[in-house]
Amino acid sequence: MKKYILASLLSVLFLTVSCNKSDDSDISENFNATEDDKINFFIWKGLNLYYLWQEDVPNLADDRFTNLGDLYTFFSSNSAPEETFNSLLNEYGTIDRFSWIVDDYVALENSFQGINLSTGIDFGLVYNKNSSSNIFGYVRYIIPNSPAAISGITRGMYFNTVNGIQLTDTNYRSLLFGEDTSLSFGLADYNSGNPISNNTNVSLSKTEIQEDPIANYKIIPDGTKKIGYLLYNQFASSFDQALNSVFSDFKAAAIDDLIIDLRYNSGGSTNSASYLGSMVTGQFPNEIYSKEVWNGKITDYYGADSFINMFPTRIIKKDSNNNVLVDEAINSLNLQRVYFIVTESSASASELVINSLNAHIDVKLVGTKTVGKQVGSVTLYDSDNLRRSGNNLNPAHTYAMQPLVLEIKNKNDENYPNGIIPGDNFTGINLAERIGDLGVLGERSDMLLDKTLQYISTGSKAAVKKDNLIRSTIIFNSKMATPAGETMYSKIKRLF
Repeated sequence: MKKYILASLLSVLFLTVSCNKSDDSDISENFNATEDDKINFFIWKGLNLYYLWQEDVPNLADDRFTNLGDLYTFFSSNSAPEETFNSLLNEYGTIDRFSWIVDDYVALENSFQGINLSTGIDFGLVYNKNSSSNIFGYVRYIIPNSPAAISGITRGMYFNTVNGIQLTDTNYRSLLFGEDTSLSFGLADYNSGNPISNNTNVSLSKTEIQEDPIANYKIIPDGTKKIGYLLYNQFASSFDQALNSVFSDFKAAAIDDLIIDLRYNSGGSTNSASYLGSMVTGQFPNEIYSKEVWNGKITDYYGADSFINMFPTRIIKKDSNNNVLVDEAINSLNLQRVYFIVTESSASASELVINSLNAHIDVKLVGTKTVGKQVGSVTLYDSDNLRRSGNNLNPAHTYAMQPLVLEIKNKNDENYPNGIIPGDNFTGINLAERIGDLGVLGERSDMLLDKTLQYISTGSKAAVKKDNLIRSTIIFNSKMATPAGETMYSKIKRLF
């Protein structure tokens, strides 16, 4: 491996060494470094180099610490790596809402590909209509062949207790997302938003499940038109070729319009997002799809032009040695118009596709305001080059960081940090799901799909009459508890 002087990037006295991990280790031994000290150094080093707001955090300044001993001493009072990480973020929860650290990077990597420990229920949580503390869950969909599917749980069911305890806004995390892998769900009747137990309990165990993000696709005849419909629940790169196959079917059927349902899609790979954009279009080769803004260090090292992403024409994947594993042409529909279904669970890469395509074709939305996540992250590991494949990957722990490193915009330098709002900052219809009457996904009984089909056939944006079945914004959903969460991730830039 070529050696670079890290100080040329970090400008820190104690890093004037080669990228060989043993140099860092030798220095650490001189300061009697503990394992926590070394993890703190990894956190600081990674954020100092890649963090989007590095220049705005005084403790990430290149000259903040004179040597490793100073750094170790400064962070030694922190009780855990998580505390060190959070202390270095830029107004966490306000400016930085989405950076995080994990203690199990294998679980994180799996989650990026839809593999999670789950009962198979994807659900949302909302307050009881007449309570300020009690909440209930509603089933949004079920992962096929999961414990929930085998037990007969279906979309549109409700639960208000777990292990016999009423769900509240203070206990739902421990009950649903704690260490217990065996859960008993107390089912309930909707009762106009104030669920009443129906004395049915279903016991389910969490198992490791890989969810196919292509949950449903079909061609819907509507008068003389053929409408393609795709329910896509995560931008998981291991399913890129399968997604391309779906668009091959759409192309062969010569569909007239396309509906992409991203209502439960909280994000994923920016590469997968660009592939989907080219599948919808195809008429914009060599034109700008999106632009990334990184911090000054990364931008100066590569040049701003390195962060302009063009519409791809092929799906290309390589291994760590740069050997080509996949190289196939993208099946493009060359559409001039596309419809998206969105909700408050649509985030990051979902918003990227909508925003990027809107600069090129007519994009119409049906649903509610999206999350507003125009920033992306990379995974950083404790190795020489902060990559999983780096030399001397620290075997003493499995911590990895997922810090925000980039802001992403469309070709016109636009994005929507406060969310994309149908009928407001985007053309479309602002309409919430009927939690009390969800219908069947992919069928006209689903109000959002039915309204989108009406929108296509008539162009009408007439509002649907509100009733007591329409609920307020959900307070949490099951995807938010997965290691990947509401993530838009990119590949790390290879700096050394």
